[in-house]
Amino acid sequence: MIYQGKALTAKYLEEGIAELCFDLEGDSVNKFNRITLEELGEATAALASESGLKGVLVTSGKPVFIVGADITEFTELFKLPDSDLREWATKANTVFNDFEDLPVPTVVAINGVALGGGFEMCLSCDFRVMSSTAVVGLPEVKLGINPGFGGTVRLPRVIGCDNAMMWIATGNHQKPAAALSDGGVDAVVAPEALIDASLELLKGAIAGEFDYQARRVEKTTPVKLNDIEKMMSFTTGKAMVAQQAGRHMPAPITAAKSMERSAGLNRAEAVEVEIDHFIKLVRTPQSGALVGLFLSEQAVSKAARGFAKAGGEIKQAAVLGAGIMGGGIAYQSAYKGTPILMKDIADAGLELGMKEAGKLLAKRVSRGRMTADKMSSVLNSIRPSLSYDGFDKADVIVEAVVENAKVKQSVLAETEKHIRNDAVLASNTSTISITRLAEALERPENFCGMHFFNPVHAMPLVEVIRGEKTSDETIAKVVKYALQMGKTPIVVNDCPGFYVNRVLFPYFAGFDMLIRDGGDFRKIDKVMEGFGMPMGPAYLMDVVGIDTGYHAAEVMAEGFPERMKHDFTGVSQLMFEAKRFGQKNGIGFYRYEEDAKGKPKKCEDEAALAMADSAKQSSVELSDEDIIARMMIPMCIETVRCIDEGILRDPADADMGLVMGIGFPVFRGGALRYIDQMGVKAFCEMADRFENLGPLYHPTESLRQMAANGESFFK
Repeated sequence: MIYQGKALTAKYLEEGIAELCFDLEGDSVNKFNRITLEELGEATAALASESGLKGVLVTSGKPVFIVGADITEFTELFKLPDSDLREWATKANTVFNDFEDLPVPTVVAINGVALGGGFEMCLSCDFRVMSSTAVVGLPEVKLGINPGFGGTVRLPRVIGCDNAMMWIATGNHQKPAAALSDGGVDAVVAPEALIDASLELLKGAIAGEFDYQARRVEKTTPVKLNDIEKMMSFTTGKAMVAQQAGRHMPAPITAAKSMERSAGLNRAEAVEVEIDHFIKLVRTPQSGALVGLFLSEQAVSKAARGFAKAGGEIKQAAVLGAGIMGGGIAYQSAYKGTPILMKDIADAGLELGMKEAGKLLAKRVSRGRMTADKMSSVLNSIRPSLSYDGFDKADVIVEAVVENAKVKQSVLAETEKHIRNDAVLASNTSTISITRLAEALERPENFCGMHFFNPVHAMPLVEVIRGEKTSDETIAKVVKYALQMGKTPIVVNDCPGFYVNRVLFPYFAGFDMLIRDGGDFRKIDKVMEGFGMPMGPAYLMDVVGIDTGYHAAEVMAEGFPERMKHDFTGVSQLMFEAKRFGQKNGIGFYRYEEDAKGKPKKCEDEAALAMADSAKQSSVELSDEDIIARMMIPMCIETVRCIDEGILRDPADADMGLVMGIGFPVFRGGALRYIDQMGVKAFCEMADRFENLGPLYHPTESLRQMAANGESFFK
């Protein structure tokens, strides 16, 4: 044994050839935490002192190679002063440089995921052999930072500046074919051939068949482009990066600029440039939000897995109500491997549901993501039916009929008679109380909410709603089913609107009040899209369906009359009364025409503008900042109320729910991180400016207390 540690070992495989194996003790994956980084330095020193060493093979003892840095540790590092952070980054880079400078050739066998620091480890090797099941990449920009272990230095010198800018600025995972084509790896082989192929390459390098020293010269000296070539490459590349990233995400363009600045430098100088940009990005609010979201996502996923442990086996599912939503649920279930029955009361509904599933599958086939045979297999695992035949074999049944309490109760009560006593019923209601719906059932303990978001195949979130009598076993089974469907479930307690819709409707109420006070919905849409929302509130209402929103708003007003009941006729009510329902019938706040691809194209409509004018009761001067404040304050305060009332488990669920459920801008991190970044005291002061607008704008006592104590939602 050359070196033995808790994260890696080094030993001779055969005479002259050592294996450096990453195998982090007590963890299912390898990652670059403090111990791994320290031990890599120690192991490298031990290898360098071996007089008989001829070559090093780098491997992993886990199913993955190295997933990246341990973000839970690195967030503490990010709080250090610039000088301390620079010292740490410099020491870390020294470790990678020392490994790269070993006096013998090095080959890495990439057996699985190699991302971030994991791929930077691969880049520090002379040659890279990749399993056909592995993925590589530098996704740091998705955390609001650029690579910090030499990625912006080595990758442009390995695959060229143009390719490197796209790899790093997008942060995309690279599959074997793309990695090989761009030159990020030297070979791709079957998993079972990985070690033998890597050893063969290493022995060839030892024998002088492959010039490993030339590889090192390329990685440690300036990029081989003249000034004009560099200018053309980076000018074009930065323009593309800026266009794709947008103005709210500084990491991609900063990483591109780092590569541009370091292109004409040697390795030591270039690493200093990378560290400069790394520290700059660590200090941005976007990095804080994105890293926080990453940690929240891990926490939410861990909680879901915890719930699902007691979920038992789910072999067969069923959905009640075909249509677009039912068809989407059936597609997602079948596509992810759980066969599903799809029941409706009419052939037309079943045809619509099957058409929806078929359309989604055909799109995958046309894009090369699925074979025609696989499509056929998935479609065959969806069984349409006008009866309850086979429902006695279903483990989970999801009701997805019209959003009407009496209709839902009738359907649920009838269905309960045709299923096993241990089967679970779930309602895909978006606003109606689960406790209320359960009143129609003989086994309310076997019933909960399972709120999907539209379109089902694209939206990752599922709210699993616990009614007053819902059992833990029911929650466990439905959470497990959501995970089997490839969704991220959050468990919420019952209340009108549950979580996402409950906080969305105060946002819409803020919009109605802005129009009442003289706002232009076109400007409001533009401002909120500039804030980072995927679409402005007027456009969002059109997409959701103004009729759907109107009926949901009635439920919310009944549930929370002191805050959500209007004392004026809002523009959305006028739209509903005029039967302007949005995209579904072609007219709402905007008029919709089909574009060349058959998709609805948004156009201005004079009648809508006139209707909005008729809803105005005053003409207040509204700045962009005022619009953002008046839209965001109600949503944020209602989110805090959900935490205070125990509707949600914790702030991580709250922020992830908004990001995955309504597309809250990721670079802001969610409603509670938005408050944190502003400061709770500053948020309360902002809300107090608009206290005359009513209870939706009045901070909770908990917020006041947090402001007084200097507290935050996230540490």
